[in-house]
Amino acid sequence: MEKLLLKRTITDVCKRIKQETLQSLRSEIADYQESANQYGQAKDRYDSFREQVANKRDMLVQQYQKVQEEINLLDRINLERECEYGGFGCVVVTPLQKVFISIGIGKITLDDGSVYYAISAVVPFAKAVKEHKKGDHFEFNGKKMEIIDLF
Repeated sequence: MEKLLLKRTITDVCKRIKQETLQSLRSEIADYQESANQYGQAKDRYDSFREQVANKRDMLVQQYQKVQEEINLLDRINLERECEYGGFGCVVVTPLQKVFISIGIGKITLDDGSVYYAISAVVPFAKAVKEHKKGDHFEFNGKKMEIIDLF
């Protein structure tokens, strides 16, 4: 598979995962809001059900906003050019794993069965490969590794 097409495919899978998360959160937020509305006003000053529901809804709204920010980060990745150096938006292939430095999702499997790991740009592995290029060696967790491919 062409490298830029592969990178676009990986990005699309990450976006799809996050869009599904948004859909789920949107549904949960609506459920909590409906529950609070149906319950009505507090029955007495010790009745905290409505407040608990509102707190849970607010927490879900914060999660929703974080997922939206992650999708916005994915949208900022330049899919029109290959990366020369390790960093945000690049795919790094080592003998042990294939990593997409973007947002922290974890293991993703493409339709062809290939496995990539979507990681945040602030995790130690991403920092270890930063500013390295294809063919470079770097050390991670006390092990020397080589960047077989980078795009």
